[in-house]
Order: sequence, then C-alpha cells, then structure tokens
Amino acid sequence: MERVSPTLPTHVLVYGPDDRLPLGSALLVAAQQVASMVVGVVTPALILSGVLNFRPEDTAYLVSMALLSSSVGTFIQTTGFGLVGSRLLSVTGTSFAFLQPLILAGQLGGLPLMFGMSLATSPVQILLAPFMVRLRRIFPPLISGIVVLLIGLSIIPEAMRGIAAPAAPGAPVWTGAAVAATVIGGVLIAQAVGIVWARLAGILFGVAAGYIVCAVCGWLQPPPAASHWLAIPRLFPHGLAFRWDLAAPFAFIYLVSLLESLGDMTATAQLSGLETQGPRHATRLRGGLLADGITSMFSAMIGSFPSTTYAQNNGVIQITGVASRHIGKWMALMLALLGLLPVVSRWVTAMPPPVLGGMALLLFGLVSVAGIRLIVRRTLNHRDGLIVAIALGVGLGAPSQTQWLGHLPAVLRGLLESSVSAGGITALVLNALLPGALSQESDSP
Repeated sequence: MERVSPTLPTHVLVYGPDDRLPLGSALLVAAQQVASMVVGVVTPALILSGVLNFRPEDTAYLVSMALLSSSVGTFIQTTGFGLVGSRLLSVTGTSFAFLQPLILAGQLGGLPLMFGMSLATSPVQILLAPFMVRLRRIFPPLISGIVVLLIGLSIIPEAMRGIAAPAAPGAPVWTGAAVAATVIGGVLIAQAVGIVWARLAGILFGVAAGYIVCAVCGWLQPPPAASHWLAIPRLFPHGLAFRWDLAAPFAFIYLVSLLESLGDMTATAQLSGLETQGPRHATRLRGGLLADGITSMFSAMIGSFPSTTYAQNNGVIQITGVASRHIGKWMALMLALLGLLPVVSRWVTAMPPPVLGGMALLLFGLVSVAGIRLIVRRTLNHRDGLIVAIALGVGLGAPSQTQWLGHLPAVLRGLLESSVSAGGITALVLNALLPGALSQESDSP
C-alpha cells in the first residue's frame, strides 16, 4: 500500500484511497459524486444533437451511451486492472474538448464520420502515455491555458442559439432568454446560499428550475414513450467513416485531453493524501491515461463520444473527506442504471433548448475562465502576451474564413477549421520559436 503523505491533503481526509466505507455511507458519497458529474456527461451529446439536428431516437441513444461509457471508464479508473487505471477516486465522462472537431465531422459525414474519427485517433493517448513527462514540458500552463480558453470561446456561440430561440414553437421570442436566465439564476442562488451541497449540485438546481418553468408555462413537451425497457448498447450502431484531413485535429485534441487528465489526476492524488512525485505517481498517471484511451475506444465502438478524466469529483472529495477508490464501483453501478433506462435518456432529450443553452453558456464560460487562470498563472510578460494575442487571433479568425480555407490543402484546412487546433498549434510553434530572452523584457511598450 502506498504511503500517505503526512503533509497532504490540506482538508480533513476521513477515508483514504484504499479504505472501505460502510455500505450506507458508500452509497451516499457515490450518489453525491454522480450528481456532481452527470450533467457534464450528457451535455456534449445534447449540444451536438442540437447543432447537427439528430433524430430524437438517436439523441436518446447518445445520452444513454454517454452515461454507460462514463460508468465503464469510472470502474476501470478506480478499480485498476494490471497497468490500466489510476486506482484513484477519479471519474470519467464525455469530453467537451472534442465538440468543435466533432461538429466539423458531423457536418461533413454525420455520425459515421464522428465515430470513425474518434475511434481511429483514440490510440493517441495510449501511445503517448509513456512520454507524459516530456509532453508536460512542451505544453506549459501558458499553452494549455490558450487551448482551454479557445475550447470555451469556440462553443459559446452554439449555446446562444438555444437562448435566442423561443422556448417552444409559437411562444414569444423573449421566452428563450427568460428560461435561460432562470437556469443561470438557479445556479447563482445555489452558490450564494452558503451550503456546500447546494454549491456542488448547483447545475442540477438550475436545470430543474428551467424544467419547472417550462412545464408550468406549457413549453415542456413530454417525450414519446420508450418502446423498450432497456437501452441495449450496439456495436458500431451507425457504422464508421474516416477522412485524413480530420485526423490531425482529432489527434491534437486527444493530446490536449491527455494533458488535462494529468492535471486532474494529480489534483486527485494530492487530495487523497498521496505523493505527487516519484515513480509511483508516474505509474498512477500512466495507468490513468491508458484507461482514458481504452474508454474512448469503447465509447466510439458503442456509439458515444471521447471520454476524459473529470475534475468535478475533486470538489466532492474536499467536502466529504472521502477519497476511497472503492466508491467507484457504486458510482459505476448508478451511472450504468441511468444509462440503461430509456426513460432517463428520453426526458434528458426533451430538455427545452433554452434550458440547455443557459446551462451550456455557464459551463463554457467557466471553461474559458479556467483557461484564463492557466494563462495568468505566472506574470504575463511581453513574450507570453505576444503568444496569447497571435494564437487567439488565428484560433478565432481562421475558421471564419471558409472561402479561403477551401483553397488550402486538405490536412492544413482540417487544422485551421478548428479554433482549438489552429490556435493551439500556433501557440506551440510560437513558444518554440520565440527566444526566451524576450520573456525577461518589460511589459511596457
């Protein structure tokens, strides 16, 4: 058993990573962990369905498989099998980072191309796991922050589509904004009351408030009854397709996801009272990255989108003082039940667009803030400011010039069509080329 550090964590740790809880306590903590992550797990599928106009039955299946994939990934991460799994109380869920390349793939080839590209490039994490230390040197917080900021900024316009539309057909146009404001208001109230459990479940409270308003005003359309009792996963339900010009953007996002997972697992290890340096920690991180790669491959095979290690569970660990990885099997069971019951996915699919828009606007705004925090982690000197300025300019500007992009080679066009890959690669190149001496210059013009 690994030694627990006497100086870590900074909160009161009641149950360590290998401790076992009484059944009642284990179920209670597991439910809290699931509540903190479930909205994030299903939101990417809902956003993609809204942007690409999927059929309701396809959307319901995507939601079910997102929950089931999260169940499998969480079980692998927390339990560990040989070299695979972090053996921490880490949870996995659908990655927001892939939304933009998935939208591009969906516009070009629908669900077959979305799943084909996800599956074909998922081994990136598995192949790069042994080189994670070198990768972290290439990707300092400045570069990671630019990428995370672009992830948030590039998807915010999609969130506004639901807000700008009426809450239901025939309703006044302002109703969408009113419902979205209700969702955001519910989250803000949950944050302001000063109760820790309300803060953790704030997103759920906001969504519930939006559903209630829509139901009272007659804007909530009940979903059609499910034709079966269980949502059975199917192997390659929509087939697979592949395009070389999309390979680089998808591979780049897998690399970004790998780096995010490293940070999340390191934070979980620290909160669990474990050392965050040395060979044992490196083994833990490699196992976690392998688990992420395998889960993403599994997700694509059953008709879901790439997964990553989430950070949401770290807040619950801090509040409860429970870092036992054995909670993972109960979390996996709860997520699996939610995914296998069609009634859950049907009601999630029935979420009115302004409810989804308000929630997505808040979530992606928070993603952008996380990127800003990484960028300003240290003093933003003249050199770093140049990198941020040019990377954001290319990342946000290049994808808007569709006519110009059409004249470029396919691989280059694929990179520049995605804000995340265009800006991220620009930042990488500038960070390597700009002399370090510039970083010592004054920020004054």
